[in-house]
Amino acid sequence: MAMITGGALALRALKKQGIPYLFGLTGEHIYPLLDACEKEGIRFIDVRHEQAAVHAADGWARVTGRPGAAAVVAGPGITNAVTGVANAFQASSPLILLGGHAPVELFLRQPLQEMESVPIMSSITKWANTVYEARRIPEYINTALKYALAGRPGPAFLACPQDVLEAEVEEAEVPFPDSERTRCTSAVPGNPELVREAARLLAQAQRPAVLAGSSVFWSRGWEELREFIETLGAPLFLNAMGRGCMPPDHPLLFGRSRRFAMGQADVILIIGAPIDFRLSYGQPPLFPEEALVIQVDIDQVEIAHNRPVDVGIMGDAREVLKQLTRELQRMERRRDSNWVESVGGEERERERQLEPFFSSDAVPLHPLRLLREIRDFLDEDAVVIGDGGAFVTMAAGVIRPHYPGHWLDTGKLGCLGVGTGFALAARLAHPDKQVLLLQGDGSFGFNGMEFDTAVRHKLPFVAVIGNNGGWAEGAAEPDSPRKYLLGFTHYEKIVEALGGYGEWVERPQDIRPALERAFKAGVPAALNVPLDPRALVTT
Repeated sequence: MAMITGGALALRALKKQGIPYLFGLTGEHIYPLLDACEKEGIRFIDVRHEQAAVHAADGWARVTGRPGAAAVVAGPGITNAVTGVANAFQASSPLILLGGHAPVELFLRQPLQEMESVPIMSSITKWANTVYEARRIPEYINTALKYALAGRPGPAFLACPQDVLEAEVEEAEVPFPDSERTRCTSAVPGNPELVREAARLLAQAQRPAVLAGSSVFWSRGWEELREFIETLGAPLFLNAMGRGCMPPDHPLLFGRSRRFAMGQADVILIIGAPIDFRLSYGQPPLFPEEALVIQVDIDQVEIAHNRPVDVGIMGDAREVLKQLTRELQRMERRRDSNWVESVGGEERERERQLEPFFSSDAVPLHPLRLLREIRDFLDEDAVVIGDGGAFVTMAAGVIRPHYPGHWLDTGKLGCLGVGTGFALAARLAHPDKQVLLLQGDGSFGFNGMEFDTAVRHKLPFVAVIGNNGGWAEGAAEPDSPRKYLLGFTHYEKIVEALGGYGEWVERPQDIRPALERAFKAGVPAALNVPLDPRALVTT
């Protein structure tokens, strides 16, 4: 008889689902998981804080399009992980978190770190449950991942009592669900009548505009997006995980002219993006009162949220894009012949207005000069991570990814501190590409100790810390009652002390040589760049 522990069953189930890494922090409740990692062929990446473990699992999902996995101990391990799970939930990022739990035999006897974790996780996951029988662990993990991947993706949580993970069962008696047969393989198309109506409105529009978001990435619909937008011939804007789903040099992709284009549009198509604060809740002036709005989303609850829409289509972004393209190809399309050129003219004008900042030789550095130097240095296939507030908002307008999953940022939760976890995952997923972390000095303070994790696991990446000496508003207004200053701290020395490479970079002409040295260092690196505090909030 071949016996196997519950912990080994969990790892084997993850492996069968194509998950090669488990991020986490060691502890007694999950020892059976960690003990089985090497035997079951899963690499355990031990971090310094549970929040970072979940950020890394989230980052793995964002760079690969496949679910990530993390494991944390009971009690404070669970509560430390909450922010990472909430961030993944808001970003529709699929992952599974295995949470340690007190042994079943000690329930209600107040053992170490006993706490009901499922109620905590239920509101920020798509599925949360507890497994009570070792032989059913593969079944539970399979179910958790089905929930994580179905419809709008998101995190799932499974509480694993310590004695369930330690229990030994006969290996031959454990049923392993066929992950390929149980995984949802058919994407949901849109209602054909609504698709035809949407296509008719787009075909008749004089000034259509399209905004595509994260669902295009999660549905792997970037080729369908390109064919659709070229068929329609309309300006396209991308947000969230949609960034990179169209190459930045495409003549129909724009960035800085979004407010102009949508404000002038007579038909607006929103596909796979919520109409939230990033889109002014669908209100003027971004959405003109007289504009017709079409919204496509896999989650029907998102349709017409915050404002009414003229056509709402529930369906998978990739499938609906294919449907819309087929319908448009059969229709005669009207268009203002100057529309795309007008949007392009606005784009060029915005770039012209910013040119003095891009070429500024001022010290302290203007952030746009720093970002231009970074943009011009990076390889086309670099993975760029934004972890910060105003500095990253600026970066999103300058550094435009060429490929899907090559731009990661905090997302709509606005969660600072995601960067180092994301960078660990990006390096594991893309060992031969540049991985660059753009980080505010405030953000560095959340999970900066994960540079230690990167050093120990030999996962080099380069962080550029845009250091404005404080939280944006306070740094810019030192006489304000909100003067929350941090000071121009030498964070790069912390990275050096942890075994990485660090530089303090003050002058424009020093940026590129410093980037070259950092990427050649072969260890995690940080370039700490003092910036003009006022520029972050006035440009």
